[in-house]
Amino acid sequence: MFHILGWVIFGAIVGTLAKFLMPGKDSLGCVVTIILGIAGAMVGGFLGRFMGLYGDGQPAGYVMATIGAILILWIGRKMSKPS
Repeated sequence: MFHILGWVIFGAIVGTLAKFLMPGKDSLGCVVTIILGIAGAMVGGFLGRFMGLYGDGQPAGYVMATIGAILILWIGRKMSKPS
């Protein structure tokens, strides 16, 4: 149970940080921001470990989680814009 709560708190922090670092308009609520952060942490963490940049539990994981969340936010914004 506490593991899931940790993911939600971490997701909220990473998602909020990604929205702060990537300026622009979006109407994402709190729940979507948390999901964005969790997904970003998963994507960034997977890519970072796959490329051999760091191992489990290293501080670089926070940076990669934020980069992953920014990437997902950018993709979401590109997909939601009218052509």
